[in-house]
Amino acid sequence: MAHDNRKYTFTEGYEEIRLEYPIISGLILENSSVLDLGCGNGALMQLLEKKKCTTTGVELSESGVEFCRKKGLNVIQGSIDQPLPFQDNQFDFSVCNVTLQMVLYPEVVLREMKRVSRRMIISFPNFALYKNRLELLLNGRMPRKQLFGYEWYNTGHIHQFSLSDFLTLVNQIGGLRVIGIHHNDTGNMLKNFMIRNFRNMFQIIPIVGLEKTDM
Repeated sequence: MAHDNRKYTFTEGYEEIRLEYPIISGLILENSSVLDLGCGNGALMQLLEKKKCTTTGVELSESGVEFCRKKGLNVIQGSIDQPLPFQDNQFDFSVCNVTLQMVLYPEVVLREMKRVSRRMIISFPNFALYKNRLELLLNGRMPRKQLFGYEWYNTGHIHQFSLSDFLTLVNQIGGLRVIGIHHNDTGNMLKNFMIRNFRNMFQIIPIVGLEKTDM
């Protein structure tokens, strides 16, 4: 099927600047070493290099790797949910932006991020969003809000989970501390209040900052 995102293919001239990028960039200090897992076509890495960061990417998509290399970025092709070819604490930060839900072994991704970096930034679609809850309750069907226009059968989002689910995984991994849960500013005071105080119900894409405690 043409309308399918189980395999990402990046095309010439495609340079999406996702809403998460400025927040993630703002959480990373200048001159840091950064590992970007699921780096796509390298757009976030380019943004971080403007902050004089040293970036390394890992990407499964052949087209994503090709575009990264055309931009002169340091990237290797491979899966991110397996042991990574990096040393313990090799990076100041590791990032996994809206990719965790697309891998077979999310727990391996988080363990490896913890192993190779001191701080981690992870974002993902929050499946417990109130719109999803209502859609499942009223229609009795797989909610489509967090599938971003795809269907349950042709989406690459193979693990649907909530912010609460993710925080439970963090506790199960152990040795990690949450240092912030961030979101995009909606420009609406009421919406921002609801997002801050009822995160698991109102955050669309949480951006979670973690810090290793057992270095």
